[in-house]
Amino acid sequence: MIELKTPAEIQRMHVAGRFVAEVLSEVGQLADVGVNLLDLEHHVRGMIKRCGAESCYWDYAPSFGRGPFRNVICLSVNDAVLHGLPHDYTLRDGDVLSADLAVSVDGWVADSARTVVVGTAAEEDLRIIRATEEALEAAIEMARPGNRLGDISAAIWAVAHDYGYPVNTEFGGHGLGRTMHEEPHVSNKGRAGRGLTLRPGLTLALEPWFARTTDRIVYDADGWTIRSADGSRTAHSEHTVAITEDAPLVLTRREPEDPVKV
Repeated sequence: MIELKTPAEIQRMHVAGRFVAEVLSEVGQLADVGVNLLDLEHHVRGMIKRCGAESCYWDYAPSFGRGPFRNVICLSVNDAVLHGLPHDYTLRDGDVLSADLAVSVDGWVADSARTVVVGTAAEEDLRIIRATEEALEAAIEMARPGNRLGDISAAIWAVAHDYGYPVNTEFGGHGLGRTMHEEPHVSNKGRAGRGLTLRPGLTLALEPWFARTTDRIVYDADGWTIRSADGSRTAHSEHTVAITEDAPLVLTRREPEDPVKV
């Protein structure tokens, strides 16, 4: 069932979205050579607690995971791209770190992800990050009333194709609002003009993610962390977007003047 949100409910999601954006911005600033993933995890726990928010990941137990997720942020390094389980790993120069965060504030959810390079950046890593960011912006541009869900998926795929990156269709974007995962599923590959007609009040997490040279994935022994099957590096970008009568409203984009409110 797809629930359309009222303008007032979208504004409540925007409160959560701005907090998610602020946390991810701070994680990006803290991620440096010598920093342990567990330190980042505990830093985010503190921010969530001080804000009075709730993690959508803690105790999350979907069919594809192994037991409940007992962390508040997904941290995926290099060839890991989704659902990275924070663990005792110290970041090294040149590592690629994807951070994915979903929280609930007063019962309304926002979800976002960003990828950064730690220390010295290789051009090929910056290129794949740039591709996911451009794909995300192309997807957002399609999130308008009267367009189809396939228009969003096709926009993501077109950017990946232009860059020469394959696209996995097992995991993609999704609806959200009162919970982290709602209908509909938003594939990162599709055909324009097909699928659900977009209407004002629909809220979506759009999340292109690519690996350099494969569309296949494998799981770590932890049952959560998803990696590219061939070990090639990855990137992941995500925003929560509301479809309105006018332009798409990005609920998780941090404004430059926003302070981190904790």
